Amino acid sequence: MRRHAFPLSAEFLAEGDVDTAYISAFSALGGAVIGGLTSFGSSWLTQRTQLRFSHDEAIKARREELYVEFVDEAARLYGDALGHQKDDAADLCKLFALLGRIRLVSPRPVVTAAERTFDTIIETYLGPNRTMHEVLDDVHQGGFNFLIEFGEACRQDLARD
Repeated sequence: MRRHAFPLSAEFLAEGDVDTAYISAFSALGGAVIGGLTSFGSSWLTQRTQLRFSHDEAIKARREELYVEFVDEAARLYGDALGHQKDDAADLCKLFALLGRIRLVSPRPVVTAAERTFDTIIETYLGPNRTMHEVLDDVHQGGFNFLIEFGEACRQDLARD
């Protein structure tokens, strides 16, 4: 005969007798807890993934807008530099500000390409004025490719996300 740590009286269930209502209740309760935790975990993970994706897309869209603004301003200034020889740096302020913003949010290849574009514009301002015939010759010889490196770096940056 086995001895128990606590005495069993005749009023308690005999060994091996289990009330099936308790088993059903505990099983239902356990299933509900597991189901609730699974549902919560799945919803939380889905929401977190969606928020991260939308945040990344918003950052990417802002960088793209910045790049477009830089290209627009660089092209405008390059066109102006072809016909005007200047020592005044006031016209370069907006492009310099855009370059500063690019330095804050962009990877090194984009920054390097933007700096080279900026340098090209300054060199063009410091060079002699060009006639439309000279500009046309430059276009035919590939001399208007000052934004290609910047565009390529931007495309790689935006594609990596």
